[in-house]
Amino acid sequence: MSIDRIFIVGAGLMGSGIAQVCAQSGIQVILNDISQEPIDKGMKNIAWSVDKFIEKGKLSEDREIIMARIETITDFSRASEANMAIEVVFEKMDVKQEIFRKLDEACKPDALLASNTSAIPITELAAMTKRPEKVLGLHFFNPVPMMQAVEVVRGVGTAEETMQRGMDFIGRLGKEPIRVESDVPGFLLNRINLVSYVEAIRLVEQGIGAVADIDKGVRLAFGRRMGPFETGDLVGLDVSYGALTAIYEESKDMRYYPPQLLRRKVKAGQLGRKTGRGWYEYTDDGTQKGA
Repeated sequence: MSIDRIFIVGAGLMGSGIAQVCAQSGIQVILNDISQEPIDKGMKNIAWSVDKFIEKGKLSEDREIIMARIETITDFSRASEANMAIEVVFEKMDVKQEIFRKLDEACKPDALLASNTSAIPITELAAMTKRPEKVLGLHFFNPVPMMQAVEVVRGVGTAEETMQRGMDFIGRLGKEPIRVESDVPGFLLNRINLVSYVEAIRLVEQGIGAVADIDKGVRLAFGRRMGPFETGDLVGLDVSYGALTAIYEESKDMRYYPPQLLRRKVKAGQLGRKTGRGWYEYTDDGTQKGA
Protein backbone atom coordinates (compact mmCIF):
# COMPACT_ATOMS: atom_id res chain seq x y z
CA MET A 1 0.00 0.00 0.00
CA SER A 2 1.36 3.39 -1.00
CA ILE A 3 1.89 5.93 1.78
CA ASP A 4 0.38 9.12 0.39
CA ARG A 5 -0.97 10.88 3.51
CA ILE A 6 0.96 11.40 6.76
CA PHE A 7 -0.22 12.51 10.19
CA ILE A 8 2.66 14.14 12.09
CA VAL A 9 2.45 14.77 15.84
CA GLY A 10 4.77 17.65 16.77
CA ALA A 11 5.39 20.81 14.74
CA GLY A 12 8.81 21.64 16.17
CA LEU A 13 12.10 21.69 14.30
CA MET A 14 12.08 17.97 13.49
CA GLY A 15 8.35 17.62 12.90
CA SER A 16 8.18 20.61 10.58
CA GLY A 17 11.26 19.33 8.76
CA ILE A 18 9.62 15.95 8.16
CA ALA A 19 6.44 17.70 7.03
CA GLN A 20 8.48 19.74 4.57
CA VAL A 21 10.28 16.81 2.92
CA CYS A 22 6.99 14.90 2.68
CA ALA A 23 5.25 17.84 1.00
CA GLN A 24 8.19 18.35 -1.37
CA SER A 25 7.82 14.69 -2.37
CA GLY A 26 4.13 15.04 -3.22
CA ILE A 27 2.80 13.52 0.00
CA GLN A 28 -0.18 15.10 1.77
CA VAL A 29 0.56 16.07 5.38
CA ILE A 30 -1.64 16.75 8.41
CA LEU A 31 0.61 18.52 10.93
CA ASN A 32 -0.54 18.37 14.55
CA ASP A 33 0.51 20.08 17.76
CA ILE A 34 -1.18 20.91 21.07
CA SER A 35 -1.82 24.57 20.17
CA GLN A 36 -1.76 26.90 17.18
CA GLU A 37 1.38 28.80 18.23
CA PRO A 38 3.92 26.00 17.59
CA ILE A 39 2.06 25.11 14.40
CA ASP A 40 2.32 28.67 13.09
CA LYS A 41 6.02 28.77 13.96
CA GLY A 42 6.59 25.43 12.25
CA MET A 43 4.77 26.53 9.10
CA LYS A 44 6.81 29.74 9.00
CA ASN A 45 10.02 27.70 9.20
CA ILE A 46 8.82 25.40 6.42
CA ALA A 47 8.00 28.32 4.12
CA TRP A 48 11.41 29.88 4.73
CA SER A 49 13.23 26.62 4.06
CA VAL A 50 11.24 25.86 0.91
CA ASP A 51 12.06 29.34 -0.40
CA LYS A 52 15.77 28.65 0.15
CA PHE A 53 15.56 25.39 -1.80
CA ILE A 54 13.74 27.14 -4.65
CA GLU A 55 16.34 29.95 -4.71
CA LYS A 56 19.08 27.34 -5.07
CA GLY A 57 17.24 25.62 -7.91
CA LYS A 58 16.66 22.41 -5.96
CA LEU A 59 12.85 22.48 -6.26
CA SER A 60 10.84 22.90 -9.46
CA GLU A 61 7.45 23.54 -7.86
CA ASP A 62 6.26 26.88 -6.49
CA ARG A 63 6.19 27.39 -2.74
CA GLU A 64 2.39 27.74 -2.76
CA ILE A 65 1.96 24.30 -4.34
CA ILE A 66 4.23 22.63 -1.78
CA MET A 67 2.74 24.47 1.20
CA ALA A 68 -0.79 23.58 0.05
CA ARG A 69 0.00 19.91 0.73
CA ILE A 70 0.34 20.65 4.46
CA GLU A 71 -2.79 21.05 6.57
CA THR A 72 -2.71 21.73 10.31
CA ILE A 73 -4.79 20.66 13.30
CA THR A 74 -4.62 20.73 17.11
CA ASP A 75 -6.37 17.40 17.78
CA PHE A 76 -6.33 13.83 16.47
CA SER A 77 -9.69 13.98 14.68
CA ARG A 78 -8.14 13.56 11.22
CA ALA A 79 -5.56 10.92 12.09
CA SER A 80 -7.86 8.32 10.53
CA GLU A 81 -7.16 9.81 7.09
CA ALA A 82 -3.46 8.89 7.14
CA ASN A 83 -1.61 5.80 5.95
CA MET A 84 1.11 6.53 8.51
CA ALA A 85 1.39 8.57 11.68
CA ILE A 86 4.79 9.81 12.87
CA GLU A 87 5.33 10.95 16.46
CA VAL A 88 7.92 13.74 16.73
CA VAL A 89 7.81 15.11 20.28
CA PHE A 90 10.47 15.50 22.98
CA GLU A 91 12.20 12.49 24.48
CA LYS A 92 9.97 11.56 27.41
CA MET A 93 8.72 8.00 27.57
CA ASP A 94 5.38 8.72 29.25
CA VAL A 95 4.52 11.48 26.77
CA LYS A 96 5.38 9.33 23.77
CA GLN A 97 3.50 6.31 25.16
CA GLU A 98 0.35 8.39 25.63
CA ILE A 99 0.60 9.66 22.06
CA PHE A 100 0.93 6.11 20.75
CA ARG A 101 -2.10 5.04 22.76
CA LYS A 102 -4.12 7.88 21.18
CA LEU A 103 -2.79 7.19 17.68
CA ASP A 104 -3.70 3.51 17.97
CA GLU A 105 -7.28 4.51 18.75
CA ALA A 106 -7.50 7.28 16.13
CA CYS A 107 -5.74 5.73 13.12
CA LYS A 108 -7.26 3.17 10.78
CA PRO A 109 -6.25 -0.46 11.48
CA ASP A 110 -3.82 -0.82 8.54
CA ALA A 111 -1.97 2.47 9.21
CA LEU A 112 1.65 2.35 10.31
CA LEU A 113 2.71 4.10 13.52
CA ALA A 114 6.25 5.46 13.66
CA SER A 115 8.40 7.36 16.13
CA ASN A 116 11.23 9.74 15.34
CA THR A 117 12.80 9.02 18.73
CA SER A 118 16.58 8.91 18.84
CA ALA A 119 16.90 6.75 21.93
CA ILE A 120 13.62 5.45 23.40
CA PRO A 121 12.89 1.78 22.59
CA ILE A 122 10.37 1.27 19.80
CA THR A 123 9.16 -1.90 21.50
CA GLU A 124 8.00 0.02 24.57
CA LEU A 125 6.02 2.44 22.41
CA ALA A 126 4.51 -0.44 20.41
CA ALA A 127 3.36 -2.04 23.66
CA MET A 128 0.85 0.80 24.04
CA THR A 129 -0.92 -0.30 20.85
CA LYS A 130 -2.91 -3.25 19.57
CA ARG A 131 -0.75 -3.31 16.40
CA PRO A 132 2.91 -3.83 17.46
CA GLU A 133 3.60 -5.45 14.09
CA LYS A 134 2.82 -2.10 12.43
CA VAL A 135 5.03 0.04 14.70
CA LEU A 136 8.56 1.08 13.70
CA GLY A 137 11.16 3.76 14.25
CA LEU A 138 11.90 6.37 11.59
CA HIS A 139 14.80 8.35 13.02
CA PHE A 140 15.48 11.43 10.88
CA PHE A 141 18.51 13.64 11.51
CA ASN A 142 18.65 17.39 11.97
CA PRO A 143 18.25 19.42 9.79
CA VAL A 144 15.79 17.05 8.14
CA PRO A 145 15.68 18.72 4.69
CA MET A 146 19.48 18.47 4.39
CA MET A 147 20.40 15.18 6.05
CA GLN A 148 20.14 12.11 3.83
CA ALA A 149 20.27 9.24 6.34
CA VAL A 150 17.15 7.96 8.12
CA GLU A 151 17.29 4.99 10.48
CA VAL A 152 14.45 2.50 9.99
CA VAL A 153 14.22 0.68 13.31
CA ARG A 154 12.66 -2.72 14.01
CA GLY A 155 10.97 -3.27 17.36
CA VAL A 156 10.58 -6.77 18.78
CA GLY A 157 7.15 -7.12 17.16
CA THR A 158 7.72 -5.16 13.93
CA ALA A 159 6.75 -7.15 10.83
CA GLU A 160 9.08 -7.35 7.84
CA GLU A 161 6.31 -5.88 5.68
CA THR A 162 6.29 -2.82 7.96
CA MET A 163 10.07 -2.47 7.63
CA GLN A 164 9.82 -2.68 3.85
CA ARG A 165 7.05 -0.07 3.71
CA GLY A 166 9.16 2.18 5.93
CA MET A 167 12.19 1.72 3.67
CA ASP A 168 10.12 2.47 0.57
CA PHE A 169 8.67 5.59 2.20
CA ILE A 170 12.13 6.95 3.05
CA GLY A 171 13.27 6.24 -0.49
CA ARG A 172 10.32 8.20 -1.85
CA LEU A 173 11.51 11.19 0.18
CA GLY A 174 14.83 11.03 -1.68
CA LYS A 175 16.69 9.87 1.41
CA GLU A 176 18.73 6.79 2.25
CA PRO A 177 17.22 4.27 4.70
CA ILE A 178 19.56 2.67 7.23
CA ARG A 179 18.13 -0.58 8.59
CA VAL A 180 18.43 -1.13 12.33
CA GLU A 181 17.55 -4.74 13.05
CA SER A 182 17.64 -4.67 16.85
CA ASP A 183 15.89 -2.20 19.14
CA VAL A 184 18.96 -1.22 21.16
CA PRO A 185 19.19 2.12 23.03
CA GLY A 186 20.40 4.84 20.65
CA PHE A 187 20.07 2.55 17.59
CA LEU A 188 23.11 2.71 15.26
CA LEU A 189 24.27 6.21 14.45
CA ASN A 190 23.61 7.90 17.79
CA ARG A 191 25.59 5.14 19.51
CA ILE A 192 28.55 6.40 17.51
CA ASN A 193 27.82 10.12 17.51
CA LEU A 194 26.85 10.62 21.16
CA VAL A 195 29.98 8.93 22.47
CA SER A 196 32.10 11.46 20.57
CA TYR A 197 29.90 14.33 21.83
CA VAL A 198 30.33 13.20 25.44
CA GLU A 199 34.09 12.92 24.96
CA ALA A 200 34.24 16.41 23.43
CA ILE A 201 32.39 17.85 26.45
CA ARG A 202 34.73 16.07 28.85
CA LEU A 203 37.74 17.49 27.02
CA VAL A 204 36.32 20.98 27.60
CA GLU A 205 35.57 20.19 31.26
CA GLN A 206 39.18 19.10 31.77
CA GLY A 207 40.55 22.24 30.14
CA ILE A 208 42.26 20.27 27.38
CA GLY A 209 40.56 22.12 24.52
CA ALA A 210 38.14 24.97 23.87
CA VAL A 211 34.69 24.57 22.31
CA ALA A 212 35.52 26.54 19.14
CA ASP A 213 38.87 24.78 18.63
CA ILE A 214 37.32 21.33 18.97
CA ASP A 215 34.60 22.23 16.48
CA LYS A 216 37.16 23.64 14.03
CA GLY A 217 39.37 20.58 14.37
CA VAL A 218 36.52 18.16 13.76
CA ARG A 219 35.41 20.08 10.66
CA LEU A 220 38.91 20.29 9.19
CA ALA A 221 40.24 16.86 10.17
CA PHE A 222 37.14 14.71 9.75
CA GLY A 223 35.36 16.55 6.94
CA ARG A 224 32.18 17.17 8.92
CA ARG A 225 30.05 20.19 8.08
CA MET A 226 29.63 21.03 11.76
CA GLY A 227 31.57 20.27 14.91
CA PRO A 228 30.02 18.47 17.91
CA PHE A 229 29.17 21.67 19.79
CA GLU A 230 27.71 23.41 16.73
CA THR A 231 25.60 20.32 16.13
CA GLY A 232 24.64 20.21 19.79
CA ASP A 233 23.36 23.79 19.67
CA LEU A 234 21.37 23.06 16.51
CA VAL A 235 19.77 19.91 17.92
CA GLY A 236 19.23 21.39 21.39
CA LEU A 237 21.22 20.56 24.52
CA ASP A 238 18.04 19.30 26.18
CA VAL A 239 17.43 16.90 23.29
CA SER A 240 20.95 15.47 23.50
CA TYR A 241 20.66 15.27 27.28
CA GLY A 242 17.39 13.36 26.96
CA ALA A 243 18.87 10.92 24.45
CA LEU A 244 21.97 10.31 26.57
CA THR A 245 19.87 9.81 29.68
CA ALA A 246 17.58 7.32 27.95
CA ILE A 247 20.51 5.28 26.62
CA TYR A 248 22.32 5.35 29.97
CA GLU A 249 19.25 4.38 32.01
CA GLU A 250 18.67 1.30 29.90
CA SER A 251 22.27 0.26 29.21
CA LYS A 252 24.06 1.57 32.35
CA ASP A 253 27.00 2.21 30.04
CA MET A 254 29.00 5.11 31.51
CA ARG A 255 30.09 6.21 28.05
CA TYR A 256 26.62 7.71 27.68
CA TYR A 257 26.27 9.30 31.11
CA PRO A 258 25.58 13.05 30.52
CA PRO A 259 28.65 15.07 31.61
CA GLN A 260 28.26 17.58 34.42
CA LEU A 261 28.76 20.59 32.14
CA LEU A 262 25.91 19.46 29.88
CA ARG A 263 23.65 18.85 32.88
CA ARG A 264 24.39 22.32 34.28
CA LYS A 265 23.71 24.06 30.96
CA VAL A 266 20.36 22.30 30.58
CA LYS A 267 19.31 23.28 34.10
CA ALA A 268 20.38 26.87 33.37
CA GLY A 269 18.18 26.94 30.26
CA GLN A 270 21.15 27.25 27.89
CA LEU A 271 19.70 24.91 25.29
CA GLY A 272 21.33 26.14 22.08
CA ARG A 273 20.02 28.18 19.18
CA LYS A 274 16.41 28.05 20.34
CA THR A 275 17.23 29.89 23.58
CA GLY A 276 19.96 32.15 22.17
CA ARG A 277 22.71 30.48 24.16
CA GLY A 278 24.18 27.01 24.44
CA TRP A 279 27.82 26.25 23.67
CA TYR A 280 27.76 29.53 21.71
CA GLU A 281 25.65 32.69 21.86
CA TYR A 282 23.23 33.63 19.07
CA THR A 283 21.47 36.69 17.72
CA ASP A 284 17.68 36.83 17.37
CA ASP A 285 17.87 35.48 13.81
CA GLY A 286 19.89 32.45 14.92
CA THR A 287 23.28 33.67 13.72
CA GLN A 288 26.19 32.75 15.93
CA LYS A 289 27.66 35.81 17.60
CA GLY A 290 31.22 36.53 16.50
CA ALA A 291 30.96 34.10 13.60
